[in-house]
Amino acid sequence: MTVPLIPAVAAALFIAAASPAFAQSAEAAPKKPAASAAKPAQAAASKPKLKRSAQKAVEEVTPIDDDPSITLSDADLAVAKQVYVGELPCELGASVHVRPARRTGLFVVSTKGYRFLMHPVESRTGAIRLEDAKRGAMWLQLGNKSMLMSQKLGRRLADECQSPQQVTFAEELKRNPRPSILDAQTPAAAAAAAQPPDTPASAPAAESATVTFPAGPAAPAASAPSRTN
Repeated sequence: MTVPLIPAVAAALFIAAASPAFAQSAEAAPKKPAASAAKPAQAAASKPKLKRSAQKAVEEVTPIDDDPSITLSDADLAVAKQVYVGELPCELGASVHVRPARRTGLFVVSTKGYRFLMHPVESRTGAIRLEDAKRGAMWLQLGNKSMLMSQKLGRRLADECQSPQQVTFAEELKRNPRPSILDAQTPAAAAAAAQPPDTPASAPAAESATVTFPAGPAAPAASAPSRTN
């Protein structure tokens, strides 16, 4: 009677021994997709980043030569004709490149790591002023120098930039300094400034008014007393 039980016991032992192996294989099966998902992440991490020079090259070929939202008046176009273009050397070895954009009146102003599309704006001081409102930058052109300022960063990106015309004007200022309105005026200069605009240059600065009275009749000469004997 005990002989028929041996195959059944053996089968039961075989199933019990195989169950952990099946469980382990079932648990390990879902991990395969995770391993495959890690491969793209490793590939992305191993992909080299673009060098700064390459990034600059990509930025330079990106077109920003026009902005349809910018409208220019005749006064703006007149100001644009006075903008100095070309490579302008600045202090501390920096430089700013100003070139006309595709549309007349707009300019591409670039320096190391920055590039702006600028257009003229009204200036109360008479200086040439260009702005890029989107990127928060301004180019200010004076008679003897120019400067590039980032209103977004709150600092100057380049200063003491000069075109050949500005270098010439700066040298002229050194030889013939312009008088400041804050300087004290000499009496002669103050008197000259007080003259009307149409006063001839040869006219005296100021004269005191004098009144001349006509000479009256000459008094009779006193007669000498007569001598009596």
